[in-house]
Amino acid sequence: MRCPACGEPDTRVVDTRATDEGRVIRRRRECGRCNRRFTTHERVDELPLVVIKKDGGREVFDRRKLLAGILTACHKRPVAVGRIEELVDEIERRLRANGASEVSSRTIGEEVMQALRQLDEVAYVRFASVYRNFHNGQSFMEEVARLRGESGRV
Repeated sequence: MRCPACGEPDTRVVDTRATDEGRVIRRRRECGRCNRRFTTHERVDELPLVVIKKDGGREVFDRRKLLAGILTACHKRPVAVGRIEELVDEIERRLRANGASEVSSRTIGEEVMQALRQLDEVAYVRFASVYRNFHNGQSFMEEVARLRGESGRV
């Protein structure tokens, strides 16, 4: 594995752990030249999961896009990046669990909102405001009221 900082092909494995219920191997590596440490993930190649977009178009599921969307929602929130990566793993696992080769973008959005609702309310509202395409302050306030009602707050 080449070092992402200097391109050196000689890197050594410092630590190896199984994650995602043993479906992913996480390796911490160290570059022999610049001593930078980085993480790689080794996972089984699965059949591609196709996302059916709102307009009917199709594209291959990209976990990086899912991660980027959740990272954006959690920006400047007290949520560890490791927890966000676990969340992405959980969502992807649920999407693949039913064995279908296609999933709607709506299903993905609902999975993300359900997970964010439990993780961080502010991140949830941020994601929901984009996902549900709030057109005005009233629709935003209705979503906050719905969130408060579900959590039992006044």
